[in-house]
Amino acid sequence: MHEWALAEAILITATQIAELEQLREVTYVTIRLGELQDAELGILKFALNEMKSDLFKNAKFRFLRAKTELKCRICGNCWQFKKEQFDAVTVEAIHFVPEVAHTFIKCPKCGSPDFEIASGRGIWFDSLQGVK
Repeated sequence: MHEWALAEAILITATQIAELEQLREVTYVTIRLGELQDAELGILKFALNEMKSDLFKNAKFRFLRAKTELKCRICGNCWQFKKEQFDAVTVEAIHFVPEVAHTFIKCPKCGSPDFEIASGRGIWFDSLQGVK
């Protein structure tokens, strides 16, 4: 269900950007999705197509995945989160409340659960193109 809320937020933000750029039609929107966002792309694309206005009638939506990188606050080690290392219940818990990751993930170098999510969380615009 959160894919529909994401689609709505994408379209609202893209509309605001298009208005600032004085575009009469948006042709391409490139979105970067953090791995921890764990959005179901099929549902997100469907929602975007169902909700889009005339401004986006011919728009192509492109999605890029941003890998999740974690950084230990104790030793400074950086490493990539690989959700394949965890069961589905744990991955879902981290997806909905990323802060619980500290319960399941430890720094591979020093074993500390004290780390920050350096990248790979959230959703943001990479680019937006259109016709003036």
